[in-house]
Amino acid sequence: MITLRYGNTNTFFLRGNGANLLVDTDYAGTLSVFYKEIKNHQIGIRDITYVLATHYHPDHIGIISELMEQGVKLLLIDTQIKYVHFADEIFRRDNRLKYKPISETKATVISCSESRDFLLAMGISGEVISTTSHSEDSISVILDSGDCIVGDLEPIDYLAAYNDNPKLKNDWDNIMRYNPKRILYAHANEKIIV
Repeated sequence: MITLRYGNTNTFFLRGNGANLLVDTDYAGTLSVFYKEIKNHQIGIRDITYVLATHYHPDHIGIISELMEQGVKLLLIDTQIKYVHFADEIFRRDNRLKYKPISETKATVISCSESRDFLLAMGISGEVISTTSHSEDSISVILDSGDCIVGDLEPIDYLAAYNDNPKLKNDWDNIMRYNPKRILYAHANEKIIV
């Protein structure tokens, strides 16, 4: 796995044996710096088979449409379908961004329960789970290596501060069942679990 840092949102490139997966993008208007970052890691656009968003907030999906125009396929979890256009109005307010809404009709749609088989066919060992305490469309990618990409899930270090948030506790309980070794956040430093 390669962590790509070219804006405010950490993006993760997972190389499989048969196909590769990009998890999250940054805000609209960041395509040129994305190009520079993948070039720095010897990754080309053709190396990206699928893009998956941990959720459909503007700072996670900004360049998905542009990547799709270049042949990258959108991997969409079925629980995310009704949230794909959540950020459209936010992007529409700034014409300089030239944002094009995502075409979910061109997506490959799977459920979380189908994700292990789907990823395995790509040569990636892991699965996608629903982690909805941040937003109803939020998911986490749990890899058998022990790496867990959790998007904007509130950091586990802060869990004690949220006594009245059973959804957040449930999300972390579910993740911890996988015995993670490393938690990868979209906007925070990674957390090593010992």
